[in-house]
Amino acid sequence: MAGDALPFGFTEYRPEPRRRRAWPWIVTLVFVVVLILGAAVGAEAVARAVVQVGVRQLVVSQLGLPADQQVDVEVPGLVIPQLLSGRLDAVEVASDDVALGPVAGDVSVRLAQVPLSADAAAGPGTATVRLDQDQLRALLAGIDGFPADTVGLAAPDVTVSTELSVFGAAVPVGLALAPGAEGGALTLTPASFDVAGARVDADALRARFGGIADAVLRTWSVCVASDLPAALTLTGARVDGPHVVADFDIDGAVVVDPALRANGTCG
Repeated sequence: MAGDALPFGFTEYRPEPRRRRAWPWIVTLVFVVVLILGAAVGAEAVARAVVQVGVRQLVVSQLGLPADQQVDVEVPGLVIPQLLSGRLDAVEVASDDVALGPVAGDVSVRLAQVPLSADAAAGPGTATVRLDQDQLRALLAGIDGFPADTVGLAAPDVTVSTELSVFGAAVPVGLALAPGAEGGALTLTPASFDVAGARVDADALRARFGGIADAVLRTWSVCVASDLPAALTLTGARVDGPHVVADFDIDGAVVVDPALRANGTCG
């Protein structure tokens, strides 16, 4: 009968209530987090692309580069926090075969603390210009009397070949020239000489040829500041493998001062 105890000591079986599994909620939470992170990553990618395009257009416009010039722009770090702060921590720009007056070179620029407003100066920056042997020859061809067609590169020097005329006889002389910088000009200072296969120094050369040696003992220079914005100050030059690398400091006020965007002068 209903409600009576079961015989022989049996008890009524009552199944335990089924527990609801928690894992579907965990999956939902993870999915939501993934969506949020995905949206953040997408926003960061969009912001970075917009900044890169904007910087590229500005560089092409300000430097008068061809519209199809390849200009690589990098902004280190997360872009969105920098945009919210009103400044980009750093902007790195690089482009190959950029016209620099009578020659072209590969240019890399890094400018710090770049403001988003048009009325504030940026922080300091640096730049490098790399010239290969042919590009260097084109630059040095502007020096009167310089044997630019014989220019070679043998780190740490620039090499050239010339001749000294002694009593009507031509004596071949090889020169190793140390690159440097002074007053906005690229300088080439004699470091050693090769006469008839023997390396000699300046004193030995002068003792042998007297005043005739002055033609090769001089320091040559070519102004580069006149082909670059005045904001760039040439600080040094060196031979790096198959290139001569010129180093520059950049005045961050170039972003607000038109005079600094005009070509500089030497002196």
